[in-house]
Amino acid sequence: MHIVIMGCGRVGSALARALEKQGHSVAVVDQDPTAFRRLGAGFNGRRVTGVGFDQDTLKEAGIEEAGAFAAVSSGDNSNIIAARVARENFGVEHVAARIYDPRRAEVYQRLGIPTVATVRWTADQMLRRLLPSGAEPLWQDPSGSIQLAEVAFAPSWIGHRFTALEEAAGVRVAFITRLGEGVLPTPQMVVQEGDLVHVTLHRADLAAVEAAFAQGPQEGEH
Repeated sequence: MHIVIMGCGRVGSALARALEKQGHSVAVVDQDPTAFRRLGAGFNGRRVTGVGFDQDTLKEAGIEEAGAFAAVSSGDNSNIIAARVARENFGVEHVAARIYDPRRAEVYQRLGIPTVATVRWTADQMLRRLLPSGAEPLWQDPSGSIQLAEVAFAPSWIGHRFTALEEAAGVRVAFITRLGEGVLPTPQMVVQEGDLVHVTLHRADLAAVEAAFAQGPQEGEH
Protein backbone atom coordinates (compact mmCIF):
# COMPACT_ATOMS: atom_id res chain seq x y z
CA MET A 1 0.00 0.00 0.00
CA HIS A 2 1.13 3.57 -0.67
CA ILE A 3 0.71 5.90 2.33
CA VAL A 4 1.05 9.68 2.49
CA ILE A 5 2.02 11.41 5.74
CA MET A 6 1.65 15.15 6.29
CA GLY A 7 4.15 16.41 8.87
CA CYS A 8 7.70 15.26 9.46
CA GLY A 9 8.07 15.98 13.16
CA ARG A 10 8.86 13.34 15.77
CA VAL A 11 5.56 11.53 15.22
CA GLY A 12 5.47 11.78 11.42
CA SER A 13 9.03 10.56 10.99
CA ALA A 14 8.52 7.65 13.39
CA LEU A 15 5.32 6.69 11.61
CA ALA A 16 7.01 6.87 8.20
CA ARG A 17 9.85 4.60 9.29
CA ALA A 18 7.46 2.12 10.90
CA LEU A 19 5.26 1.90 7.80
CA GLU A 20 8.23 1.51 5.48
CA LYS A 21 9.57 -1.24 7.73
CA GLN A 22 6.24 -3.06 7.24
CA GLY A 23 6.84 -2.98 3.49
CA HIS A 24 4.62 -0.05 2.45
CA SER A 25 5.67 2.74 0.12
CA VAL A 26 5.62 6.06 1.96
CA ALA A 27 5.65 9.75 1.00
CA VAL A 28 6.18 12.47 3.62
CA VAL A 29 5.03 16.06 3.10
CA ASP A 30 6.37 19.01 5.10
CA GLN A 31 6.74 22.75 4.50
CA ASP A 32 10.23 22.74 6.01
CA PRO A 33 12.73 20.76 3.90
CA THR A 34 15.12 20.48 6.85
CA ALA A 35 12.48 18.43 8.71
CA PHE A 36 13.21 15.45 6.47
CA ARG A 37 16.49 14.94 8.34
CA ARG A 38 14.45 13.17 10.99
CA LEU A 39 13.74 10.36 8.54
CA GLY A 40 17.37 9.27 8.50
CA ALA A 41 19.54 8.13 5.64
CA GLY A 42 17.89 4.73 5.48
CA PHE A 43 14.45 6.06 4.52
CA ASN A 44 13.69 5.27 0.87
CA GLY A 45 10.31 6.98 0.48
CA ARG A 46 9.40 10.28 -1.13
CA ARG A 47 10.13 13.61 0.51
CA VAL A 48 7.80 16.34 -0.76
CA THR A 49 8.21 19.97 0.29
CA GLY A 50 4.93 21.86 0.38
CA VAL A 51 1.64 22.51 2.17
CA GLY A 52 -0.03 19.24 3.12
CA PHE A 53 -3.55 20.23 2.10
CA ASP A 54 -2.56 21.66 -1.29
CA GLN A 55 -3.90 19.32 -3.96
CA ASP A 56 -0.88 19.67 -6.26
CA THR A 57 1.45 18.89 -3.37
CA LEU A 58 -0.63 15.86 -2.46
CA LYS A 59 -0.60 14.66 -6.06
CA GLU A 60 3.19 14.94 -6.08
CA ALA A 61 3.20 12.75 -2.98
CA GLY A 62 1.12 10.13 -4.78
CA ILE A 63 -2.21 10.73 -3.06
CA GLU A 64 -4.13 9.49 -6.11
CA GLU A 65 -2.80 5.96 -5.58
CA ALA A 66 -2.66 6.12 -1.77
CA GLY A 67 -4.60 3.71 0.41
CA ALA A 68 -4.04 5.72 3.59
CA PHE A 69 -3.29 9.29 4.69
CA ALA A 70 -2.08 10.57 8.07
CA ALA A 71 -2.15 14.26 9.04
CA VAL A 72 0.28 14.72 11.93
CA SER A 73 1.54 18.29 11.56
CA SER A 74 1.66 20.72 14.47
CA GLY A 75 -1.64 22.44 13.57
CA ASP A 76 -5.13 21.08 14.30
CA ASN A 77 -6.77 23.09 11.52
CA SER A 78 -4.19 22.08 8.94
CA ASN A 79 -4.51 18.43 9.93
CA ILE A 80 -8.28 18.31 9.66
CA ILE A 81 -8.34 20.25 6.37
CA ALA A 82 -5.73 17.95 4.87
CA ALA A 83 -7.57 14.87 6.12
CA ARG A 84 -10.82 16.06 4.58
CA VAL A 85 -9.11 16.83 1.26
CA ALA A 86 -7.61 13.33 1.21
CA ARG A 87 -10.97 11.72 2.04
CA GLU A 88 -13.36 13.88 0.03
CA ASN A 89 -11.29 14.99 -2.97
CA PHE A 90 -9.17 11.90 -3.50
CA GLY A 91 -11.28 9.15 -1.92
CA VAL A 92 -8.51 7.79 0.32
CA GLU A 93 -10.02 4.92 2.32
CA HIS A 94 -8.05 5.13 5.57
CA VAL A 95 -7.56 8.69 6.86
CA ALA A 96 -6.54 9.84 10.35
CA ALA A 97 -5.67 13.18 11.92
CA ARG A 98 -3.76 14.07 15.07
CA ILE A 99 -5.24 16.85 17.17
CA TYR A 100 -3.99 18.85 20.14
CA ASP A 101 -7.41 19.97 21.40
CA PRO A 102 -9.38 16.86 22.49
CA ARG A 103 -12.55 18.98 22.74
CA ARG A 104 -12.62 19.04 18.95
CA ALA A 105 -12.59 15.26 18.71
CA GLU A 106 -16.39 14.91 18.61
CA VAL A 107 -16.66 17.37 15.71
CA TYR A 108 -13.99 15.57 13.72
CA GLN A 109 -15.46 12.14 14.44
CA ARG A 110 -18.81 13.33 13.10
CA LEU A 111 -17.01 14.27 9.89
CA GLY A 112 -16.01 10.64 9.62
CA ILE A 113 -12.31 11.22 10.28
CA PRO A 114 -10.72 9.22 13.13
CA THR A 115 -8.57 11.38 15.38
CA VAL A 116 -5.83 10.74 17.91
CA ALA A 117 -5.45 13.30 20.69
CA THR A 118 -1.89 14.24 21.61
CA VAL A 119 -2.49 13.55 25.30
CA ARG A 120 -2.85 9.84 24.54
CA TRP A 121 -0.72 9.73 21.42
CA THR A 122 1.43 6.81 20.39
CA ALA A 123 2.63 5.97 16.88
CA ASP A 124 0.94 2.58 17.27
CA GLN A 125 -2.47 4.23 17.69
CA MET A 126 -2.06 5.99 14.36
CA LEU A 127 -0.96 2.73 12.76
CA ARG A 128 -4.26 1.20 13.86
CA ARG A 129 -6.22 4.01 12.23
CA LEU A 130 -4.34 3.63 8.93
CA LEU A 131 -3.93 -0.14 8.95
CA PRO A 132 -6.66 -1.57 11.23
CA SER A 133 -5.41 -5.11 10.70
CA GLY A 134 -1.72 -4.32 10.57
CA ALA A 135 -0.79 -3.03 14.01
CA GLU A 136 0.27 -4.77 17.18
CA PRO A 137 -2.57 -5.88 19.49
CA LEU A 138 -3.80 -3.39 22.09
CA TRP A 139 -3.12 -6.00 24.77
CA GLN A 140 -2.22 -9.66 24.98
CA ASP A 141 -1.75 -12.17 27.77
CA PRO A 142 1.79 -13.41 28.56
CA SER A 143 1.39 -16.38 26.23
CA GLY A 144 0.20 -14.18 23.37
CA SER A 145 -2.80 -16.42 22.69
CA ILE A 146 -5.50 -14.05 24.01
CA GLN A 147 -5.56 -10.56 22.54
CA LEU A 148 -7.48 -7.31 22.65
CA ALA A 149 -7.68 -5.93 19.11
CA GLU A 150 -9.42 -3.15 17.22
CA VAL A 151 -11.27 -4.63 14.24
CA ALA A 152 -12.73 -2.62 11.36
CA PHE A 153 -16.33 -3.35 10.33
CA ALA A 154 -18.26 -3.00 7.07
CA PRO A 155 -20.55 0.09 6.87
CA SER A 156 -23.52 -2.26 6.47
CA TRP A 157 -23.25 -3.11 10.18
CA ILE A 158 -24.32 0.43 11.10
CA GLY A 159 -27.73 0.32 12.77
CA HIS A 160 -27.37 -3.34 13.80
CA ARG A 161 -26.92 -4.44 17.38
CA PHE A 162 -23.47 -5.29 18.66
CA THR A 163 -24.91 -8.62 19.81
CA ALA A 164 -25.49 -9.51 16.14
CA LEU A 165 -21.91 -8.55 15.33
CA GLU A 166 -20.66 -10.72 18.19
CA GLU A 167 -22.78 -13.67 17.09
CA ALA A 168 -21.70 -13.41 13.45
CA ALA A 169 -18.01 -13.32 14.36
CA GLY A 170 -18.10 -15.60 17.39
CA VAL A 171 -16.31 -12.99 19.48
CA ARG A 172 -16.90 -10.73 22.48
CA VAL A 173 -16.90 -6.94 22.06
CA ALA A 174 -14.90 -5.67 25.02
CA PHE A 175 -15.62 -1.97 24.55
CA ILE A 176 -16.32 0.71 21.94
CA THR A 177 -14.65 4.05 21.39
CA ARG A 178 -17.43 6.46 20.41
CA LEU A 179 -16.73 10.16 19.84
CA GLY A 180 -13.42 9.80 21.65
CA GLU A 181 -14.89 8.13 24.76
CA GLY A 182 -14.78 4.49 25.84
CA VAL A 183 -18.22 2.83 26.10
CA LEU A 184 -19.20 -0.62 27.38
CA PRO A 185 -21.78 -2.18 25.03
CA THR A 186 -25.27 -3.06 26.25
CA PRO A 187 -27.56 -5.71 24.70
CA GLN A 188 -29.63 -3.02 22.95
CA MET A 189 -26.76 -0.87 21.70
CA VAL A 190 -26.37 -0.54 17.92
CA VAL A 191 -23.34 0.18 15.78
CA GLN A 192 -22.92 3.84 14.82
CA GLU A 193 -20.80 5.49 12.16
CA GLY A 194 -17.36 6.35 13.53
CA ASP A 195 -17.38 3.66 16.23
CA LEU A 196 -14.09 1.91 16.94
CA VAL A 197 -14.78 -1.67 18.01
CA HIS A 198 -12.37 -3.47 20.35
CA VAL A 199 -12.74 -7.21 20.79
CA THR A 200 -11.14 -9.96 22.87
CA LEU A 201 -10.23 -13.08 20.94
CA HIS A 202 -7.79 -15.94 20.41
CA ARG A 203 -4.95 -14.80 18.18
CA ALA A 204 -5.60 -17.71 15.83
CA ASP A 205 -9.16 -16.45 15.26
CA LEU A 206 -8.23 -12.89 14.24
CA ALA A 207 -8.39 -13.46 10.47
CA ALA A 208 -11.81 -15.11 10.72
CA VAL A 209 -13.16 -12.31 12.94
CA GLU A 210 -11.86 -9.65 10.54
CA ALA A 211 -13.55 -11.46 7.66
CA ALA A 212 -16.90 -11.64 9.51
CA PHE A 213 -16.74 -7.94 10.44
CA ALA A 214 -15.85 -7.02 6.84
CA GLN A 215 -18.57 -9.18 5.29
CA GLY A 216 -21.45 -7.36 6.94
CA PRO A 217 -24.69 -8.77 8.37
CA GLN A 218 -26.44 -11.65 6.70
CA GLU A 219 -30.18 -11.89 6.16
CA GLY A 220 -32.02 -12.29 9.45
CA GLU A 221 -29.35 -10.64 11.61
CA HIS A 222 -30.49 -7.54 13.50
